[in-house]
Amino acid sequence: MILYGSSFSPFVRKVLAFAAEKGVAIDLHRVARGSDDPAFREANPLGKMPALRDGDYLLADSSAIVAYIEALHPEPALIPVEPRARGTAMFWDEFGDAEMFDAIRPLFFNRVVSPRFEGKPGDLAAADASEADVVPGVLAYLEARIPESLFLVEDRITLADLAVVSPLVNLEHAGGTLDGFPRIAAYKAAILARPSFAGLLEKERALLARMG
Repeated sequence: MILYGSSFSPFVRKVLAFAAEKGVAIDLHRVARGSDDPAFREANPLGKMPALRDGDYLLADSSAIVAYIEALHPEPALIPVEPRARGTAMFWDEFGDAEMFDAIRPLFFNRVVSPRFEGKPGDLAAADASEADVVPGVLAYLEARIPESLFLVEDRITLADLAVVSPLVNLEHAGGTLDGFPRIAAYKAAILARPSFAGLLEKERALLARMG
């Protein structure tokens, strides 16, 4: 399998971690946001990452890709089978992709992507406004719902945790903190210590350090 994108995208990172938890080998073909790479554009003509190529099969969207991988490799089950657990896991997948990253996106884009990867000044006022007015509400919702086990569903690692923790990495890269959210801080540390995330995070942090 070939995955097109960059692990700095929370959606790409989620797929890479999901595959790693499954023991499924994925070849990451690194492309930038909006890349005109022909193979990437064939897999997703809209130019959004991630996109997957598995032989002659092409698929876009991170949630669709993890569902495909789950169907091909059902063990270990990262998308629960029990109906209520599955529904809850899919809720958290959407929460991570939408509510969480939508809140964090202005910070990450304006403080990291625009200045460091695109060489353009970011809108720091927009980043600061989101950090002050939007992110705390989303984090407060999550803080109140993390179980003692530090797993969101079935007291074990599932897609829910991979999807929710991934955008928290982008918050960290953008200089955001979890001050006042101790449960999230413990949850983030526990999930990111897993081998599926640890190597990715080490490389991302090292690259950002080199970029200054």
